[in-house]
Amino acid sequence: MPVPDAPATGATTANPPTTGGPARPSRLDPAVAARLRRTPDGLVAAVVRQHDTGEVLMVAWMDDEALHRTLTTGRATYWSRSRQEYWVKGATSGNHQYVRSVALDCDGDALLVGVDQVGAACHTGERTCFFTELPVTAGEPG
Repeated sequence: MPVPDAPATGATTANPPTTGGPARPSRLDPAVAARLRRTPDGLVAAVVRQHDTGEVLMVAWMDDEALHRTLTTGRATYWSRSRQEYWVKGATSGNHQYVRSVALDCDGDALLVGVDQVGAACHTGERTCFFTELPVTAGEPG
């Protein structure tokens, strides 16, 4: 199935996000854009989970255009801070994320993306990026 607006892997954007808002033109609904509280570099955290089990898979970043593409194509699209480009999850790995839901948190600074994950979500090949358990040594609640 062709994906409209899917960016070409490796294609960079000349205008990276800037402080407080979108730097690149975006087709995101202005009413949605107005509710976003972005980082200084124009991004919102996206917590991604398996839609039917609630399993947390990964955390990534979206700007306004990445959110627009996610909402309108049904394919999870993110902004890569390291590569300074959009990426559609699975475009190169084959580990696709088909979007089932997107919710904005009460402060507007985080998104919860419910997906159907095909294959591993983590770039390491693990199902989830949260596979390293840390010891909790706190006692019982008082």
